[in-house]
Amino acid sequence: MKSAEEIKYPLRFLVPDEEIHMLILNADEVRRALPMDQAIAAMKDAYASLSDGTAVVPLRTRLPVPPHNGLSLFMPAYVQTGDSEALAVKVVSLFPHNLERGLAFIQAAVLVLEADSGRAIALLEGSSLTAIRTGAASGASIDLLARKDSKVVAIFGAGAQGRTQLEASCTARNIESVFIYDSDTDKASAFANEMTGRGPIPKTIHVATSSKEAVENADIICTATTSSMPVFDDKDVKPGVHISAVGAYTPEMCEIPPETVSRARVFVDSRSACMEEAGDLIQPIRAGLFGESHIHAELGEIVLGRKPGRETEDEITLFKSVGVAVQDAMAAQVALLNAGRLNIGREVEF
Repeated sequence: MKSAEEIKYPLRFLVPDEEIHMLILNADEVRRALPMDQAIAAMKDAYASLSDGTAVVPLRTRLPVPPHNGLSLFMPAYVQTGDSEALAVKVVSLFPHNLERGLAFIQAAVLVLEADSGRAIALLEGSSLTAIRTGAASGASIDLLARKDSKVVAIFGAGAQGRTQLEASCTARNIESVFIYDSDTDKASAFANEMTGRGPIPKTIHVATSSKEAVENADIICTATTSSMPVFDDKDVKPGVHISAVGAYTPEMCEIPPETVSRARVFVDSRSACMEEAGDLIQPIRAGLFGESHIHAELGEIVLGRKPGRETEDEITLFKSVGVAVQDAMAAQVALLNAGRLNIGREVEF
C-alpha cells in the first residue's frame, strides 16, 4: 500500500532525494505516455481545481520577438487535486518563419518541478503535450456537454490540433461519421488518409468541399484554426450541436459566428483568461451583442456540480478555450507517472 507521502507526491519516485537527476521525454514518448482517455480525465481534474480555487495560475506572459515576428508565451501553474499536487511551467513559442527553415511553427517545452521542494525533475517536449491536452480539453467538454447520441463530428483545421480534436471526439462519443475542412485541401486529404481508422476513429473520413457540407449534419463541431473570421455560417448549424472552439487565442482572432455565440449556452475554461484573450467572446461583447454574464459557467464548475451543463436536446452548447497552464501541469503529471510504469524517457544528471 502506498504511503500518504507517495500519494501526495506521486512523481517523487522518479527522483530520489539523494540524487539530482532530470527525466526527459521526447515527442514520441510523450504521446505514448499520455493516452487520450487519461488526458481527458486529467483535464476534468485540472478544470475542477481551477474553478475551485485550489490552483494558482497567473495569466500567461506574452513576450514578442519583433525581429523574427515571433511570440513566446510563459505559462506557470500550481495545481492541487485531492491528495496530489502538480507544479510546472510551459514555454511555447510561435515563430512563423520556422516553416522556411524546415522547423515546426510551434516550439514548446514543459518543465516539471517537485511541488514541495521546487526541484526540477522533468522536461517534456511541449508541442505534442499541448496538442494532446488541447484535444483532451475538447474531449472533456464533449463528454460533459454534447448530446449522448452524437454521431457526426466536423473538424476545422487539418493541423496537429485538429488531429487530437478528432481523437478526443471519438474517445468521448461513439462517432460514426467525420468531416474535415481546411482551406488547404491537400492538407485536409493528408489528414483524412492519416487519421482514418486510427484507434476509435471511423474508417471513413470525408473531406468537405465547403464549411456548409462540414457542419450541416454535425452533432459536434471542433474548430482548431488561427482564423480572424468565422469559419462557418450560423445558418448552417443545426439545433443541439456542441461546439468546441480551441483555435483562436487572441482578441483579434475569431472562429465562431457571433450569431452562434449569441444563441449558444457558453462555457469556458477560464473566465479571466477568456476575457483577456478570446476574440470569439471579446468581439461580440464589444459590439454590444451580449455582456460577460452570457458566459454560463467554467467547465470546472460543471465537473464540480455547481452549475448545470446542457439542459435541452435542442440547445447549442459552446465551449471556448484559450488554454490555461493547469492543463499542462496535469497532463505532464499523467505522462510522468506513465513514463515510470512504461520505463521510457532518458534520465540525465542535473
